Amino acid sequence: MTDTVPLFGLRRVEQIMGTAIGFDVRDPDIPGEALDRAFDYLRQVDLRFSTYKPESEVSRLSRGEIVSEDEYSPELRQVLELCEEVRQTSDGYFDIRAHRSGGGLDPSGLVKGWSLEGAGRILEAAGARNFCINGGGDIVVRGEAAPATPWRIGIRHPLQADKVATVVSVRDGAIATSGAYERGEHVRDPFTGKAPAGVLSVTIVGPSLTYADAYATAAFAMGPTGLAWVARLAGYAGCAITVDPDGSNGRLTWTPGFERCFADHR
Repeated sequence: MTDTVPLFGLRRVEQIMGTAIGFDVRDPDIPGEALDRAFDYLRQVDLRFSTYKPESEVSRLSRGEIVSEDEYSPELRQVLELCEEVRQTSDGYFDIRAHRSGGGLDPSGLVKGWSLEGAGRILEAAGARNFCINGGGDIVVRGEAAPATPWRIGIRHPLQADKVATVVSVRDGAIATSGAYERGEHVRDPFTGKAPAGVLSVTIVGPSLTYADAYATAAFAMGPTGLAWVARLAGYAGCAITVDPDGSNGRLTWTPGFERCFADHR
């Protein structure tokens, strides 16, 4: 895809991992080849971890074709270790075996954030210091959108697709959202097997998208108690759209410390 050149920097959007992934680099003189390398990396991650590609390493592992850890690629080993770490941190609510209907492994709740962070490191190696990577609402930002101007990220309202629930302001951080309004009930409480009730979406802000992505999945699976768990995570804060029993009146709630993230400094 041809790059769009804003006042300075580069922009490009491609479809990978079943979603639109956009790069917005605000530094001048960053070569387009850096975006090529970052997108190529994301395509390779998709080939390795997609649960929809029967030839992927994750699919082969799920089918029992990979039986020994000695056969794991370094990338698969790292992702599985991270998933196990978050499973323990979340008391089992982040479970890559429970989050996929029909059985098998689905590390997607961590892989997307992990891979977008990896793409960010490729841009940084090319000299980029001010950029935003957006993969279906999971976002890495570095530096500023413009001098003395942080990045402003709108969080979609799950009941009103054309509106935002709030806007956050971030420098050098990550934002991840988990909910049922785009992909349906793909996240379930691993202890009940049911989709969580009482919450429509959970958004996490923190230093790492790898963890923010997985924490958002875990907190959403917990339902209305998820934000209390997020409040105990060092360096991370969250907000949620809760819902009345009749499915109406989505309300924004947040953890202590999330106030600093609001663009309007509530």
